[in-house]
Amino acid sequence: MMPVNFHKEVDYVARLARLTLEPAEKERMAGQLSDILQTACRIQELDTTGIEPTSHVLDLPVALRDDVNRPSLSLDRVLQNAPRQEKNYIRVPRITGSGHNDQ
Repeated sequence: MMPVNFHKEVDYVARLARLTLEPAEKERMAGQLSDILQTACRIQELDTTGIEPTSHVLDLPVALRDDVNRPSLSLDRVLQNAPRQEKNYIRVPRITGSGHNDQ
């Protein structure tokens, strides 16, 4: 596989994340992206015929506990530190919808 220049991708992601990177940082991150892609390509070349798919490398039993009902906090206790309340609910700023900030 030919090495790929990831400098544009690093610049793009840094701009999206509003990060200011030094040239040495950009160079290091471009190299890391290239290394990750090369590793992924090598993994794709492996023959996995006859290997069962797994969600974990070790065959461990799932440790589940019994689901037991326990007393919860009272409504007053839940709301005591809420900065804003409305009708027994915690009031939070709108993040979707009309676009108005109706706090």
